[in-house]
Amino acid sequence: MWDATAVLRRQALVVALVCVVCDSGGVMLTCPLTLISWTGWVMWGAAVLVDCALATPTRWSGAVAVAHALVQGAGPWVNINFASANAVGLLIAGYRAGAWLGARQGVGALVVIAAGIVAARLPYLSDWRLIAINVLDTGLLPWLVGRHTTARRGYLAELEQREARRRAEEREVVRQAVAKERSTIARDLHDVISHHVSAINVHAGAARLALNHSPEDRVRTSLTAVETASRSAMTNLRSLLDLLHHGDDGTVRQPGLDDLDDLVALTRAAGLPTHLITAGSTVTIPRSVDIALYRIVQEALTNALTHGGGRQAVIELDRGKSALTLTVVNDLGADRPVEVRHRGLAGIRHRAALINATVECGPVGADWVVRVTVPLDGQEN
Repeated sequence: MWDATAVLRRQALVVALVCVVCDSGGVMLTCPLTLISWTGWVMWGAAVLVDCALATPTRWSGAVAVAHALVQGAGPWVNINFASANAVGLLIAGYRAGAWLGARQGVGALVVIAAGIVAARLPYLSDWRLIAINVLDTGLLPWLVGRHTTARRGYLAELEQREARRRAEEREVVRQAVAKERSTIARDLHDVISHHVSAINVHAGAARLALNHSPEDRVRTSLTAVETASRSAMTNLRSLLDLLHHGDDGTVRQPGLDDLDDLVALTRAAGLPTHLITAGSTVTIPRSVDIALYRIVQEALTNALTHGGGRQAVIELDRGKSALTLTVVNDLGADRPVEVRHRGLAGIRHRAALINATVECGPVGADWVVRVTVPLDGQEN
């Protein structure tokens, strides 16, 4: 496994060794006679020592910069030939101070380095402009490069974090969308199976009872209804399975309000007299609202078949310009406990919430009423 800390440690060691070679080689090649005196050896040893200190951890960058500034400033005062005993190392020390120190410590290190450069140039230069240029190119410039490098590294890290957060948010949005779609399809499957299986159950029971008295017409009617309901259930299931396999690409059609006549006919065939009443002008509604309202009617009729009194059910659809109101009314049945009639209402409320509709469910006199109002302003497909 790649160890970044070990790699950085080795790179710092290489930088320190290169500085030692460059500074020592420069002294030996330009002024070899300086090593004859003991002061020359002292300054050369000090230069090598502070260059080696460049391999220390970055938390020592301030101390290393001060050490380099001291060696740089004291050099010509101890031995006149050592004006640049640690010239290369001083550049790297200034860079490290700018890159790794905080604002206050970094500025303090820069001031000390500048003072060391000025002290080193005074014995040689009398023109303050040249001394100022030396401070700028040897002290300030490496320090600024270090600050810029750190700022750029921080900026790139922030960009990477933003990109990572963006990708995580996109994955979360996709996950929630998939979960929502699965929940919707699962609810559709529940509605389809509940509605048609309830009808099949009613007619299978009627056929069984009719067999005891052999009324052929009743048996034939019930079995025909079972066949119709099972065929419709299979058609709806295939449609939902195609939706799962291929997605909502427009090739798989789901039922909407235009299919209420077929739903009413199936419910009548199941033994519940059902009527559809429409009012208002024809207005274009989003496809999501169209599908959701159809499923709400389907769930309400399933509840009427299973828990109602069985006398009749009425569907009223009022298409207004600013709102659409859907009402499903069925008789309660005297022997049905009230709590039983609340089953399946969670699905209706969930679908109403998805299309920003208000829903009212409950007994009104001898009837059970489901009323859904959908504001059409601001609805999207």
